[in-house]
Amino acid sequence: PISSSLGSSSTRKKTISQTLEHVLVTAHHQNCLTVGVYESAKFLNEDPDGAVLCVLALDEEDEDDAALQIHFKLLQAFCYDNYLDILRVTGMRQLAQLLEDTNTSNRNESRDLHCILVTNPSEQILQCQALQQLAKFCEESRHRYEWLPHLELQDR
Repeated sequence: PISSSLGSSSTRKKTISQTLEHVLVTAHHQNCLTVGVYESAKFLNEDPDGAVLCVLALDEEDEDDAALQIHFKLLQAFCYDNYLDILRVTGMRQLAQLLEDTNTSNRNESRDLHCILVTNPSEQILQCQALQQLAKFCEESRHRYEWLPHLELQDR
């Protein structure tokens, strides 16, 4: 029983991770993403109801970045206070590949992918079953006192 529940939890997280990827790609194609810690904080300050999901991305090499950790704590607190679903992911390289812009003029310009908001979503995204699955996953996690659910993005 214990091993099967662990396996199903692992499988569920993998499925939710794929669901998150789908939502991010869809929102990206519809220009409904705000990318970057500063940009996200600015957006939330100006329009706290304009976001439906906050994704905090952090790999092991970033764990010792004190400034980034403080920004994350502030963003988390804001999201909790404003009932905004929030996820933590690892896999910055996978995230960069996922959101790669094929028509970006400067490919060497790295973007701050540590915080991504799904913002100003169209009705199509709001009704998207994938977004609803993510919201349900976040809600279930909160019921288990897992305030910041963690997902790993899969290699592509």
